[in-house]
Amino acid sequence: MRLLLVEDDARIAQPTASALREAGYDVTWAQTGPGGLEQAALGDFPLVVLDVMLPGMDGFAVARELRDTGVDSAILFLTARGELTDRVEGLDLGGDAYLVKPFAMPELLATLRALSRRERGQGAPRVGFGAGRGLLDTVARTVAWDGQEVAVTGREYALLETLALAPERWFSREDLIDRVWGPSFGGEARIVDVYVRYVRRKLSPDAISSERGRGYRVAR
Repeated sequence: MRLLLVEDDARIAQPTASALREAGYDVTWAQTGPGGLEQAALGDFPLVVLDVMLPGMDGFAVARELRDTGVDSAILFLTARGELTDRVEGLDLGGDAYLVKPFAMPELLATLRALSRRERGQGAPRVGFGAGRGLLDTVARTVAWDGQEVAVTGREYALLETLALAPERWFSREDLIDRVWGPSFGGEARIVDVYVRYVRRKLSPDAISSERGRGYRVAR
């Protein structure tokens, strides 16, 4: 799938583009807002990964121009600006998802897979879990519990999404490290236990089930 990456920082863009190509994406890289608009006009890109702080024209202005000219590519904002007001502004301008730097590559790839499914009309964008009390929006990457949106970090969301998309499966710590932190993670596997506690505190002690020798899964 063709993907347009608009990011001015080569230290971020070059390894990101390389990882995306390894994952099978045909990546075009632009380093400025006007350059991103020019590339978007020249090619058909189902996915656009768009930084907000760009030279020449910020990412919000680029997104506005893309939508005003009828470009319906899925837009993922990739930025250090993680405040709620920024996220709301980006989504209101026609963005489809918002990822805050620093991000983990598995998290970026999971978000792009969700956007790709939506572009192809495959898969439900919303996934229930926790005996009907929880709801994930896999495009906006938001979590609700008992009807109320709950603020979670990118890593907490990725953990919940991994579990919720396979509700019958038990995941070991090693499974979750590989899917959420990535196979190159060199830390302790018990970091998974720490993040499970974070999620339980924010949602409910019953949101994630655990069983010795089997691992974790979402409550059913």
